[in-house]
Amino acid sequence: MRVALAGFLHETNTFAPVPGGMEAFEVGGGYIPLSRGAEIELRAEGVNLGIAGALGVARQRGWQTVPILWAGAIPSAKVTEDAFETIAEEIIAGLRAAGPLDGVFLDLHGAMVADHVDDGEAEIARRVRDVVGPNVPIVAALDLHGNISETFARTVDGLVGFRTYPHVDMAETGARAATLLHEIMTDGRRPACAFRRMDYLVPIPFQTTDTAPADALYADLAAVEADGAGVRAASLFMGFPAADIPDCGPVAVVYADTQAAADGAADAIASAYATAEEQFAGQSYEADDAIAEATARAAQAKRPVVIADTQDNPGAGGVSATTGLLRALVAAGAERAAIGLIVDPETARAAHEAGTGASAHFRIGGHPSVAGDAPFETEAEVECLSDGKLRATGPYYGGTALDLGPSACLRIGGVRVVVTSRIAQMADREMFRFVGIVPEGQAILLVKSSTHFRADFAPIAADILVAVSPGPMPLDPGDLPFTRLRSGLRLSPNGPAFGELRASSARPDTGDAAGVQYRQEDVIQQGRHP
Repeated sequence: MRVALAGFLHETNTFAPVPGGMEAFEVGGGYIPLSRGAEIELRAEGVNLGIAGALGVARQRGWQTVPILWAGAIPSAKVTEDAFETIAEEIIAGLRAAGPLDGVFLDLHGAMVADHVDDGEAEIARRVRDVVGPNVPIVAALDLHGNISETFARTVDGLVGFRTYPHVDMAETGARAATLLHEIMTDGRRPACAFRRMDYLVPIPFQTTDTAPADALYADLAAVEADGAGVRAASLFMGFPAADIPDCGPVAVVYADTQAAADGAADAIASAYATAEEQFAGQSYEADDAIAEATARAAQAKRPVVIADTQDNPGAGGVSATTGLLRALVAAGAERAAIGLIVDPETARAAHEAGTGASAHFRIGGHPSVAGDAPFETEAEVECLSDGKLRATGPYYGGTALDLGPSACLRIGGVRVVVTSRIAQMADREMFRFVGIVPEGQAILLVKSSTHFRADFAPIAADILVAVSPGPMPLDPGDLPFTRLRSGLRLSPNGPAFGELRASSARPDTGDAAGVQYRQEDVIQQGRHP
């Protein structure tokens, strides 16, 4: 079989402060850098990415592969039109030049929004379909946080979503998607598709498949495929909630040998998600309370207490630079504590100029786009310096080579701060070790992440706490100023539903009276200010 392979991944937070430009895709920011042709296989080998799993299947099945381009960037605001068109058109040009194909494998995310396109993946799929025609099967591997449209689901012949969060099964999902593509190419049977929308969003940290109810929801998908009814691919996409587009939200997508089998499986997935609403709950702490609670628990533990700075998670559009929890750590006089990553190229440069062992005055972090945040001014010792190059070996990154640029460990009393020049989600213990911090030896570890850190940190953690401090990604989706969601979508489990009153109050030109109405409505429905 002659198969073209390409990838274009971005999870878009439409409320985030920093756009996704071409440079972000060239660097990768936790992904492999933008790669073309044979570079893709070389860089993806052994890495936890969908394209790696697909290439493994290609070798096993004896495909003649045509690798075109693979690009991924860390979550941010919308992808710029220039970046989207540059990458998408190179993929399309590669397909045009590829000659006859038996199939196309796409490694995508599912929640990409560009300046000029709401549904990035559907647009890519449309362009691919226009080139290869109606008879060449197309299958895509996707993140379970995809905001999937029905148009996208029906343009391709199969969508296969992750089943773990933290996403430790990215390569495995690519392999499942490639296996589905091989089956379609081999037997010539194009599966029927069923698509179901569900009614409520879930805060990112509480979507983890490590705990109930998501663990059971995703475990059930394999059972749906194995029950003998002819279901080829069953996926539950919980959606990425920080996207102000009509397709934001959870969906079930099923491909099967018959429409009846697809419909039955999709209905069962949607029903299970609806039933789980009462179970989606979690506890969070304000900054000072989080540090106090972690300190108390650490005093009784032999392993670190890990705190997730969820509202500045760069994996959801955060800037990885806010200082609220750093301030709380220092103010509490925390000992054997470490925080990372604080992305601040200027402070990293100043640390390198000062040199290892030097003490100096620093203005650490802070981001002008985040209300209530500011640089943290302090005296600190430069404890360690690094060029920022490391290999993240934990289950999430899966061996990805990272380049965080000039980096340093600054020590403020009993608190160590990992300062880098480039952004990546703190989801691997090597991201402490590369500047001399032994994570297992700390009492408190504070990570700029919501959930992915669990893959590598949960095995060493005495406890895990979720903290809220000023940042670009609110814990509760109901705190986002949505204007374009589909009417009736509940913004959190058993929370308020989106409607025109809420939308009009969030628009810049809204008068005060509408805003007052909205606040009154929200107090009635949710019992708090939005």
